[in-house]
Amino acid sequence: MSPETRPAPADVPAVPAETPVRVRFCPSPTGTPHVGLIRTALFNWGWARHTGGKMVFRIEDTDAKRDSEESYQQLLEAMDWLGIDWDEGVEVGGPHGPYRQSQRAELYQEVITKLRDAGYIYEAFSTADEVEARHRAAGRDPKLGYDNFDRELSDEQKQAFRAEGRQPVLRLRMPDTDITFTDTVRGEITFRAGSVPDFVVVRADGNPLYTLVNPVDDALMEITHVLRGEDLLSSTPRQIALYRALYAVGVARYMPEFGHLPYVMGEGNKKLSKRDPQSNIFLHRERGFIPEGLINYLALLGWSLSADEDIFTREQFIEAFDIHQVLANPARFDEKKATAINGTHIRMLDAADFRGRLVPHLQAAGLVGESLTDRENKILDAGAPLVQERVALLGEAVEMLAFLFQPDVDIRTADGALKGMPADLPAALAAARAGLDGIDAGSWTVESIEAALRAALIDGLGLKPRQAFGPVRTAVSGKKVSPPLFESLEILGKDSTLSRLDRFAAEQADQAEQAEQQAAATPEA
Repeated sequence: MSPETRPAPADVPAVPAETPVRVRFCPSPTGTPHVGLIRTALFNWGWARHTGGKMVFRIEDTDAKRDSEESYQQLLEAMDWLGIDWDEGVEVGGPHGPYRQSQRAELYQEVITKLRDAGYIYEAFSTADEVEARHRAAGRDPKLGYDNFDRELSDEQKQAFRAEGRQPVLRLRMPDTDITFTDTVRGEITFRAGSVPDFVVVRADGNPLYTLVNPVDDALMEITHVLRGEDLLSSTPRQIALYRALYAVGVARYMPEFGHLPYVMGEGNKKLSKRDPQSNIFLHRERGFIPEGLINYLALLGWSLSADEDIFTREQFIEAFDIHQVLANPARFDEKKATAINGTHIRMLDAADFRGRLVPHLQAAGLVGESLTDRENKILDAGAPLVQERVALLGEAVEMLAFLFQPDVDIRTADGALKGMPADLPAALAAARAGLDGIDAGSWTVESIEAALRAALIDGLGLKPRQAFGPVRTAVSGKKVSPPLFESLEILGKDSTLSRLDRFAAEQADQAEQAEQQAAATPEA
């Protein structure tokens, strides 16, 4: 096509002011959902919900070698767990379906035909070696990429290439002028003319590339805001050029606004890789993050409610979120801060809600079965309130409560749990047992337990509270730290409490005897 007949770049209108917001989340189903990906989903969702707009969830699954159904199901699971819903897309349908790229081949071919007939895309036969050779011959950097050589090939040249057995790719003709746009996050950005070469939109086998289908889908689905990661910023001039062509051939109605969200950084200020453990959404769930806490923290990766407010609910996030207030600077994933924020949200839960959320974690730890017994339900009813104010993760609560569900014979003394015990540990254990044994089974209450232990250990042996109750705590839980002791003993019951005291006392006596025997067998220096 000669310069005289080549189509001029179309002047695409901006999104009309009265147009409802339409955003999209369009991941590839590869690997496990990660922090950066879900943060992108959250910001799109937040903007849609804040403005009363629509969120479209589509799947970009044209890479058959890497895409997997398992990953797709994980995406659905992650979104469902966090409560990030969508108005159109996979699983729910909508007027612009299908919502998986692998099912939209006919639509893409129609658009390709329109672009080709209008002259916006052209056949290119050059090989990578030929492009590099031309750069070298002209004294240019051989790694500059495609040199737009095939733009003006004659029909005779094309026929000659075909006679050699070559099959052309199709490339989009980039404009010969600067491309400037206003990023909703970063302000005005300009890509100089010639900085982005004509790029491939269709493979030699006729299959379209992501560079084509992504903007085509956005145009056909009438997306108003393309909000995505900073790593895709360099591809924006290509999308703008393609949008101009799509508008010219009647596929696009307007140019969407582009916003590029900041990188999420990990340890050492390196970009958080999807392979980093702290990037894995499901690992955070396994540790005991709750959706409210994780959403709160993810929202802080590039945005804030105010300068002095880090804690907010889902509803407060939706009410306040503005994509234009997102910061351009990279955001660092601070696991300690995320955990602390999660702890605040755990303490904000209704007591019954908190109790219910512990069940899957207790099951995962093997402490209860698929259905809780009456005894297990009673333990959880009484134990959950003891730890809700003391934990930042649900997993920590399970660890603290585990001894209440374990059989007496399974209690093991943790390393370091004996530190700070009274000098005469056997005497303390014996006094505690005697005091507790004197309580009638029908009067086994927090008040009677506390009174008996204080009388036996503080009044009777003259021990300070910290030393007095330490042996009992370790005997029944195996740990130096546990939920409130007297309440824990009430939950365990008299029989279990005395059994654990006896086992612990016997264990300490055995260890003392072994130490004496070893000392006796060791020659003096």
